[in-house]
Amino acid sequence: MYNDLRSALHATSLVGLVIAGTMLIPGLVNFLDGNTAWLVFLQSAALTGFLSMLVAFTTNDSQRSFTRRFGIILVNMLWWLIPLASVAPLIFGPAHLSFTDALFESVSGYTTTGSTVMKGLDALDPGTLLWRSMIQWFGGLGILSVGLLLLPVLKVGGLQLFRMESSDKFDIPLPRFIEFTKSVLLVYLLLTALCIIGYIASGMSPFDAINHAMTTLSTGGYSTHDASFGYFRNTSTIWVGAIFMALGGLPFTLYVMMFFTRKKVVIDPQVIGFFVIITSAVILVAIERHSATIFSQRHIAEDVFNVISIVTTTGFAAGDYTTWGYIAPPLFFLLTFFGGCAGSTAGGLKIYRFIVMVEMVRSSLREMIYPSGVFPMQYGRKTVDPGIFRSALVLTIAFAGILGLSTLILGALGNDFVVSLTGSLTALTNVGPGLGAIIGPSGNFIPLNDGSKLTLVFAMIAGRLEIMVVLALFMPVLWRR
Repeated sequence: MYNDLRSALHATSLVGLVIAGTMLIPGLVNFLDGNTAWLVFLQSAALTGFLSMLVAFTTNDSQRSFTRRFGIILVNMLWWLIPLASVAPLIFGPAHLSFTDALFESVSGYTTTGSTVMKGLDALDPGTLLWRSMIQWFGGLGILSVGLLLLPVLKVGGLQLFRMESSDKFDIPLPRFIEFTKSVLLVYLLLTALCIIGYIASGMSPFDAINHAMTTLSTGGYSTHDASFGYFRNTSTIWVGAIFMALGGLPFTLYVMMFFTRKKVVIDPQVIGFFVIITSAVILVAIERHSATIFSQRHIAEDVFNVISIVTTTGFAAGDYTTWGYIAPPLFFLLTFFGGCAGSTAGGLKIYRFIVMVEMVRSSLREMIYPSGVFPMQYGRKTVDPGIFRSALVLTIAFAGILGLSTLILGALGNDFVVSLTGSLTALTNVGPGLGAIIGPSGNFIPLNDGSKLTLVFAMIAGRLEIMVVLALFMPVLWRR
């Protein structure tokens, strides 16, 4: 166990060195802008780099083969310590956040939740704004790495669905993980570049375009303006955001299969479900909203944008959708549960789990009618290991348990029911805004006390790591020799 901890700490320290190096980029932006806050980023990079290097040299002799226990420790260590290593510019820089607020903002960024405790973004220095966006972009890339490679090995991630019944190997599009990882990175970079071009073409400034492209593809939701996407008046900007949020919510294995292999592309059932959910929700919102207001292209764009933003757990807001009628608030509350596709940068329970649970109900009904019948469970046209169905059910139960517990804790800390429930839900699903005047799409998390913010920090990381990986830390059997 000691060697597992040392090895995980060594790997985390190497990532910390990379993070320290990237702090120089927003520092350079501030320097070129003539803002004296560039020195804060230089000092933060030096401090983070020194501590990371110290840990790296201290644990350099540790070498461990990959086991499930080591994987659990490594994943947790990365997602708990890397946000901690990124708080210095937020504490000592122009934002002047407290430690709790800086940790909340950093965790929200890396988990691509998008909940914020910052205001006055329009007047903030460009370096800090860029650092927030970079954190979310790195978080999206980290989510893809963990979600596509590590979590499936731990039998938690959605890529289990691509396991062959007779093998422990994963049926990913490329035979080698290194090639697969390079392909995913290339797709991520390419989509980010295309999003930047799209935003600039729609009228955004280059700085806004770069920041929003990073937080769009990562389905994060940080903006450079307090009004989020409500700041931009061009309808074409709203459409560009909606398109690239949807692309970020699709499985990246689909892109790799389409552009880097010669295999026949088979549409995953969760992709079909993804677009069915979006289309149905947009129709419901549009029918009620446009029956009471004058029809306009801007309204339609906002309908599509906000629905996709919630389903993909991005959290951008183009207007306050809680004022759109009676059906919008409960509809958006339900959409918060879904999330995007497995293998994407989106959070949530993931659409494939809802497909799996529908199949379980359907199979149970068949067995009730024909008790002697044998009904293998299927995902699309593929018969899948029943263990995957069990995994989906177990995670859903754990999700409900953590949601209930965090809601109770937030209530005990003095928050009202709407804040407690929707705050817990939006943290677990990594969506961003909740409901109500305080943490709704037109509010933020500044009014919450430190205890509430730390509770949500735990919920955000638990939700991003598919809950079970975090809960495993509390199992005594994990720490036995």
